Amino acid sequence: MRIQDIQVGEIEIPLKKPFKTALREVNVLENVVVKIITDTGNIGYGEAAITPVITGDIMGSIKWAILEHIGPKLIGKSIENFEELMYLLDNSLINNPSPKAAVDMALYDLYGQLYKLPVYKLLGGYRNEIITDITISVNEPDEMAQDSLNAVKRGYKTLKIKVGRDWKKDLERLKVIRQAIGHDVRIRVDVNQGWKPKEAVMIIRKMEDLGLDIELVEQPVKANDLKGLKFVTDNVTLPILADESCFSPLDAINIIQNRASDMVNIKLMKAGGIHNALKICHIAEVFGVECMIGCMMESKIGLTAASHLAGGKMNITKFDLDSPNLLAEDPIYGGSQYDEYKITLTEKPGLGFDKIEDVIYD
Repeated sequence: MRIQDIQVGEIEIPLKKPFKTALREVNVLENVVVKIITDTGNIGYGEAAITPVITGDIMGSIKWAILEHIGPKLIGKSIENFEELMYLLDNSLINNPSPKAAVDMALYDLYGQLYKLPVYKLLGGYRNEIITDITISVNEPDEMAQDSLNAVKRGYKTLKIKVGRDWKKDLERLKVIRQAIGHDVRIRVDVNQGWKPKEAVMIIRKMEDLGLDIELVEQPVKANDLKGLKFVTDNVTLPILADESCFSPLDAINIIQNRASDMVNIKLMKAGGIHNALKICHIAEVFGVECMIGCMMESKIGLTAASHLAGGKMNITKFDLDSPNLLAEDPIYGGSQYDEYKITLTEKPGLGFDKIEDVIYD
């Protein structure tokens, strides 16, 4: 099975309602889809999310990276020589994790097809069902409380609450939400770099004193402020999760060795795909640090790849793979099966896609 052609296209899917964080607002998913075609007729699919405020990757740069820098190094190569493919991909250009992630997903899809196994079994086969949280966008407190109640009514047991724009209102948001949903539902707080270190300590201590029963706080300070992140971790009781601070395996080593956070959040768009995400997972496991797996605003293409990684590895213990549930349409046939909070991995080879509609290829 040799790589014959690599194509890129665009996919647009409207959201059910605007997705709002401390960093951005999204109304329509606009991403790049990668299709790798082999001489046997097998096709592998991958996806790159457009997240300039986090990865720096935009539509044009993603396409250019794949077509001009990554693709030429892979055409004609055998899927059997998987380690060589990963080496060529990682060294095709510096940074640019999202286009690398898209190609990586498609290669893993083909690797599974080659050996007639679902990717999660190639990665360890630990579980075939995942329970995800759901994200509540930052809005006025009453609207967030209503969104939280609606999610609980649909069966969600863990909510990820976006904050970070106004700390006083953030506390009000959390109080109103906790009052609305009671204490049988877990709350995770995602700050998206919205606070300064001393401010974060003060706010988190207030959360603790108010008895809001928060499970963890994600990325309270700027991504490159590792000392600030450590300051927060050292001075609060609640677990701190590093997200935007942790892109690469080297980032994971620096965070864990410095105890800058209690956990790390793996995202394929940050790591550059499954291959490097596995390294992060293994590094964390060696140090006894648990991982969450998260996502950008991705369709079921990217989330199928992420869920197969989550299915393979025991050390990934928390799951934030909800973005397909935020979309108004699903043009992806096959892949992981979503039933609100429950994600089921199928036994189809590779990532298990049947057909992907509404992609406009260049």
